[in-house]
Amino acid sequence: MHPGERLRMDLINPICILVLLAIGLLFIYSAQFSYGGGHWKRQLFWCFIGLGAYGVISAINYKIVLQYAHFIYIIGILGLILTLPFSPISYEDMGARRWIDLGVTRVQPTEGAKIGTLIMAASILARSELGTVQDSLLVLAKVAAVFLLPMLLIFLQPDLGSALVFPPMIFALLYISRLSEKFFLSAFAVFAIALAVVGVDLYGYSQHLEAQRTAQQEASRSELSAAALAELGEYKSPLPIRNYQRNRILTFVAPDVVDPAGTGASWNANQAKISAATGGLSGKGLFKGTQAQLGYLPQAVAHNDFIFSVIAEETGFLGSAFVVGLFCLMVANGIRIAGLARDRFGMYLAVGVSVLFLVHFFINIGMTIGITPITGLPLPFLSYGGSFVLSCFILQGLVQSVYRYRKDFS
Repeated sequence: MHPGERLRMDLINPICILVLLAIGLLFIYSAQFSYGGGHWKRQLFWCFIGLGAYGVISAINYKIVLQYAHFIYIIGILGLILTLPFSPISYEDMGARRWIDLGVTRVQPTEGAKIGTLIMAASILARSELGTVQDSLLVLAKVAAVFLLPMLLIFLQPDLGSALVFPPMIFALLYISRLSEKFFLSAFAVFAIALAVVGVDLYGYSQHLEAQRTAQQEASRSELSAAALAELGEYKSPLPIRNYQRNRILTFVAPDVVDPAGTGASWNANQAKISAATGGLSGKGLFKGTQAQLGYLPQAVAHNDFIFSVIAEETGFLGSAFVVGLFCLMVANGIRIAGLARDRFGMYLAVGVSVLFLVHFFINIGMTIGITPITGLPLPFLSYGGSFVLSCFILQGLVQSVYRYRKDFS
């Protein structure tokens, strides 16, 4: 019998959540130990709010959520619209408008949009029968519209990292819907073409950087070179990709091109890899990680995007493996719960949440050890961020609801 069968609740994910929360609070504090930052206190506040939300969501029959899917989705889209420049409550920071300023706090509507989009897509697929691509065109068009609208609004903020979590989620839902294999072959072909187009764009941008660097080196010796430098100007491309986003990708695939000295765009990535690599087997000890404590890993990112680097340096391979194990257990258990669901909506919810967490987990940890580009995706229950922590609790509450009400299907 499952340990939580008598309580009519799954205990595996809640235990993983509580352990990850404790680890997150501890290392948010550690990341700012030398600076006296108080972010861990605000994180603790959001944890209590999130635990309350988790309890409420998990107590509600997830089939009720199906009835209000359209309303939840619309609320998520309206939140994204409020981040646009014309909105009086949109908040801009470092050139991005990703937040709504409510006076007492700022929230990131992207997290609510993820929840609403997942619920809406799951409801469409649960109410539809998929077969061949031709027979399913109307359903696919609806699902595509549901995903493309929030992706576009998020991309305009701009927040490329958050926009990239949507495709894996939708393809996972379509895959378990038993859609024709021709669709996935076609999608793969489109993806390959898009990747090639981006590759050509990045090559052109790298050539522009090389030409700009050469002109700068010669400008002091020749007026002609100075004129040539002025003519280079900004890199122009028809693709809606900003140069800082190109820099992030090139930092991953060709760091010597965008940042030869390693002191610019690739600095954070280099320091994160140093943190993870120098932890050894058991780490340097709590509050003793030199990269974060001495400021090599910038204070602005150590407690959120690169929290895993702090954990890896201070607890080593053993601590890192423990955290990775918790995430793997959480994702695997979510898939198990999807298999226990008695209806397709519950299955889609549990799979969608699991894939969403897997993407965050893989990309965030991957960017700290140099196997994925830096995208700014936070690590669930570990990275600092109120809106993100709250959304993680809500998503896991939906999975718990699927488990609790799996036998009430009628």
